[in-house]
Amino acid sequence: MAEGDLVREIRNRRATFDYEILETFEAGLVLTGSEVKSLREGGASLNEAFARIHRGEVILEGMNIPVYRQASYNNHEPLRSRKLLLNRREINQLQVAVEQRGLSLVPLKLYFRNGWAKLSLGIGRGRKRHDKRRREAERDAKRQIESALKDRQ
Repeated sequence: MAEGDLVREIRNRRATFDYEILETFEAGLVLTGSEVKSLREGGASLNEAFARIHRGEVILEGMNIPVYRQASYNNHEPLRSRKLLLNRREINQLQVAVEQRGLSLVPLKLYFRNGWAKLSLGIGRGRKRHDKRRREAERDAKRQIESALKDRQ
């Protein structure tokens, strides 16, 4: 494994809070050289990113990959649209989910596998504010129960 592949994965922490993830897909990304180098340095943000289907292709919008300092005039646009690489069957499955069931395509994490940049893309249903509160209350209750059991032992 190359040293550059040891870079931590970049996660979209808000995704699982704001969406109920029903299914995930692994997609490749079409990137320029300076984008790959910037990613290997650990720089990227998925917080504002989303995916959409346009003319039979899945496009990632809003992902911020900062400029690579050593790239000079050959640098990339940090917020440009990037094409995701999926096979036709997967794209059709995503399209059906988005159009018929009203779900969203949510980027979950970005990582390197065997030297290639990969994006974990989830099909998600948006959570309502009361769902988020209930989920948080359940998590707190579970934490308190575990703490009480731990203290008891």
